Amino acid sequence: MTSTLPCNPEELRSLFLFEHLSDEQLDRLCASGRIDSVGPGPVYAEGDPATCFYVLLEGTVVTSRRVGTDDVEVNRTSMRGVYAGAFQAYLGDRVPQLYTNSLRVTEPSRFFVLSADEFAGIVREWFPMAVHLLEGLFFGNQTFQQVVSQRERLLALGSLSAGLTHELNNPAAAALRATSALRERVAGMRSKLKVLAGGPYRQSDLDTLIQVQERAVERIAKAQELSPLETSDQEDAVADWLDEHGIRGGWDLAPVFVQAGLDQEWLEQVAAAVDPELLESAVRWLNYTVETELLMNEIEDSTTRVSGLVNAARQYSQLDRAPFQVVDIHELLDSTLQMLAGKIGPGVQVVREFDHTLPRIPAYPGELNQVWTNLIDNAVSAMEGSGTLTVRTSRDHGRLVVDFLDTGPGVPAEIRQRIFEPFFTTKPVGQGTGLGLDISWRIVVNKHHGDLDVASEPGSTRFRVRLPLTADSPDTEEAAS
Repeated sequence: MTSTLPCNPEELRSLFLFEHLSDEQLDRLCASGRIDSVGPGPVYAEGDPATCFYVLLEGTVVTSRRVGTDDVEVNRTSMRGVYAGAFQAYLGDRVPQLYTNSLRVTEPSRFFVLSADEFAGIVREWFPMAVHLLEGLFFGNQTFQQVVSQRERLLALGSLSAGLTHELNNPAAAALRATSALRERVAGMRSKLKVLAGGPYRQSDLDTLIQVQERAVERIAKAQELSPLETSDQEDAVADWLDEHGIRGGWDLAPVFVQAGLDQEWLEQVAAAVDPELLESAVRWLNYTVETELLMNEIEDSTTRVSGLVNAARQYSQLDRAPFQVVDIHELLDSTLQMLAGKIGPGVQVVREFDHTLPRIPAYPGELNQVWTNLIDNAVSAMEGSGTLTVRTSRDHGRLVVDFLDTGPGVPAEIRQRIFEPFFTTKPVGQGTGLGLDISWRIVVNKHHGDLDVASEPGSTRFRVRLPLTADSPDTEEAAS
């Protein structure tokens, strides 16, 4: 319940906000405004038209922001002279004149209240220079933030492009080398086939060689990967077997056979299947076959890797997707980790602890990928190229949780409350804009109605993203404007 009381200029003078005003100015304020006595309860709600400027004279106020379906308390104070409401009215219609938070009182309280129009007129009349400075600060900061935000996105894109180029170059170069080697082996096989066809071999001998070749191909497909020590021992054994059977160059042939999973026991089966005079030709024919199969496997692996990287880039950029859709959060995390593999480097171990029972959620996938990029980039930078990055998903009280944990030095307690502020950065000049975490916070909190927080101590830092499992409709607010 609200009631209006008389305004006392001397009471206004006792507030830090008005203590330097003249008697005439205080009289003007009392004539233009009013004193409202408000019982416990709401004063105004976030998002409503900002019609009044409030200054606390007596009582306790609580300000809060809407996060998803919850009201999160931002501040609680009984300090006289604190103000809230339409304090940006002097900017006029150049900015939306809406309450940016909700205000309520927990006990009977009194406010000095000015209408937004009166407040704007008085500020412009009494403090014209200050208004120009504040306008310059507000709009200049807004423009600067937009420019730097775009620049940061371009820098991130450039870094990702460089990493993707590096990642694509490795399998592409491997496929090129394998193709060149395969051409040589096929040429050798044609020459060897000519020798076999023109030699004194019976049709049954040739049939046996073809059968041995087919069994070798089947064996290659089932070959198990050996440890370096096991590989060395097997190569020694195969080379000794080849030497014992009078086959020259056994040390050159043995590594190929071992890589294909062909050991001395299998070679004994080959020796038993062909006549002794055909053994060396059969072994060398098998060597061509094995090398050809291995090279084709290498080409297949390389092209599969290229295709996977292209799919990851498409998934990461979301170029062919609607901006708001139901997504698998693990696909987004995997694509981002794959895109950042070059930047993460070999010194950082990436551990995935995914709860694959989690449902798909409604989200803006392209912007969530930007959040993952910022958090992973910060973690990698903190670890300086060596440590463990753990990405974990779970469910907590009806929300999907994504944790990013690193083993870096941690975030000092004295700056922990500031890391989500725009332009705040601990990186050297030129290495950070201070907008990565601010953009991430606005994407998660403002656009997805989720939550983003940090817990840190030396050797363990955790950034936690909480996202709602359901959404009524996409939020039209721009998260990174």
